Amino acid sequence: MIVNGTRLRLVNRAGTGRIGRPPVRGPAVAAVVGCLLVGALIVSVCTAVTLGPADITVADVAASILSRAGFADPGLTMIEEGIIWDLRMPRVLAAALVGAGLALCGAVMQATTRNPLADPYLLGLSSGASVGAVVVLLIGVQTLLPVAAFIGAMVALLATLGLAQLAGGLTPARTILAGVAVSSLGGALTSLLIFWHAQGDSYRDILSWLMGSLSGVGWSQVAMAAVVLVVVGAPIAASARLLDAFAFGDAAAQALGVRVSTVRWLMLAATAVLTGVLVSMSGAIGFIGLVLPHAARLVVGTGYRTLLPVSALGGAVLLIWADTAARTAFDPRELPVGIVTAVIGAPIFALLLAGRRENR
Repeated sequence: MIVNGTRLRLVNRAGTGRIGRPPVRGPAVAAVVGCLLVGALIVSVCTAVTLGPADITVADVAASILSRAGFADPGLTMIEEGIIWDLRMPRVLAAALVGAGLALCGAVMQATTRNPLADPYLLGLSSGASVGAVVVLLIGVQTLLPVAAFIGAMVALLATLGLAQLAGGLTPARTILAGVAVSSLGGALTSLLIFWHAQGDSYRDILSWLMGSLSGVGWSQVAMAAVVLVVVGAPIAASARLLDAFAFGDAAAQALGVRVSTVRWLMLAATAVLTGVLVSMSGAIGFIGLVLPHAARLVVGTGYRTLLPVSALGGAVLLIWADTAARTAFDPRELPVGIVTAVIGAPIFALLLAGRRENR
C-alpha cells in the first residue's frame, strides 16, 4: 500500500494472528448474520420473560406487548402483568443493553490498544467502579450506587491515562501496564474497605455487586442505559474506518491521515463512559467484552463496520441467557451472573484460542 509516496507493509495487529489485510466477509454474509442475531434477540427477550416460578407463556408475553401498543386485551391478571412489566421485562432488557454495551466496548478497546486480550476492565474501570460502589454500600446510601460507581470508573480512567502519559506517552503497551497498576490498586482498596467495615447486610450487598447482578433493575435504569448506549454507540459505529486503520499500527494509521493519539483518547473515554454507566447498574460482569468480539471476527471478519453491530447483538443475546440461567438454575436462590459469564466465557475463549492456533 502506497500513501504519500511511502510504501507501507500492512501487518494486521487486531488479534487475528494473520499477516496481511484483515479479512472482511461479503455484505451478504454480514446481513444474514445480522438478521439472524436480531431474530435471536427478539426470541430471547420473549422467551426469557416467561422463565421463572410464574406460569407465563410466550403467547402471553406477545399478547401483553400488543396490548401495550393499543391492540386487544391479553386477558392476563394484574399479578401476571406486574410480573412481566415490573419484574422480568426490565431485567431482560437491562441484560440485553449491558451485554451489547460491554461487547461493543471490548471490540473498540481491542482495536485502539491492539491487544486481543483487552476488555472493558483492562484500564481499571471495573476496580474503580468497585471502590465507588463499596463506599456507598458501606455508608448505606444505595440510591447513590450508580453515581458512585460511575465516578469511580472515571477516576480510574483518568488515573490510568495520566500514568501512561507520565510514563512517556499514551502507547498501547504503556496504557495496558498503567491499567494493570490502577486495577491492582483499586482491588486492594476494595478489599481493605471490606475487611475493615463490611458486615451483615452490607457484606452481602457488596459481594453480590462485585460478582455481578441485575436483580432489582428498574425501568429508569433501563432507559439510562439505552440512552447512553445510543449516544456513545452511534459515534463509535460511525468511526469504524478509523478503528480499521488502527489494525495496521500507529505509523500506518497516521500515514492514512488518522490523528492517532486524539482518536485513541476519544475512543477510550467513550468506552469508559459507557462501561461506567453499565457497570453501575449490573456490577462487575466479565468475559462479555473479551469473548464476543473474537467470536464475531470468526463469522464476519475483522472489518469494524460489521464487527461492531454483530458483537453488540451477540453480547445482548449471551447476557440475556446468562442472566436467565443465573436467576432460574438454583431457584429460589439466585446465582451472581458474573459467575455464569465466567463459566461460559472461559471455555469459549479457550476454543477461540485453539482455533486461532490451527488457522496460523
